[in-house]
Amino acid sequence: MKKINVLLAILLIGFTAVAQEFSVNTLKSELKWTGKKVTGEHWGFINLKDGSITLKNDKTLVGVFHIDMNSINNKDLEDPEWNGKLVGHLKSDDFFSVENFSVATLKITESTPLKDNAADVTGELTIKGITHPIAFKTMKTETGYSASISIDRTKYDIRYGSGKFFDSLGDNMIYDEFILDVNLSIE
Repeated sequence: MKKINVLLAILLIGFTAVAQEFSVNTLKSELKWTGKKVTGEHWGFINLKDGSITLKNDKTLVGVFHIDMNSINNKDLEDPEWNGKLVGHLKSDDFFSVENFSVATLKITESTPLKDNAADVTGELTIKGITHPIAFKTMKTETGYSASISIDRTKYDIRYGSGKFFDSLGDNMIYDEFILDVNLSIE
């Protein structure tokens, strides 16, 4: 009987996968933001400070990513003066209040198993000290994971130029959703 119990324990351990934790390579990872307005769009990059992800059976169990809001930049405006004005405005209280909230956080709380290298992810996003649930699809890549995340900035008290809160904006209206295209490199 003792041999059978030991054999069952060995079999169960063999079939139970061990969770693996991976660090995000912040130098090889990329976060591209795109914000749109009636008359066009702006885009640039923002850096990860750090991040980790725990996997089990090709399923994300948890993940935490800290985003360095001070690193936000713009890549579509070539004129240094206009580029600096836009980046300064994005860092101001009208947008991300970077002086008071220098880090944004994405916590992954659950995901579906990978199917055809894709999974649905849910979690919490904190910007300006305000946390809301978030859901998106992620794709497994050769070096990590990628996702395109649509974020409603007004949920995080970023109302500047929003048609939800201001009338008669005309061509000055900025759309409430911005896109964060994520390419994570894990090691």
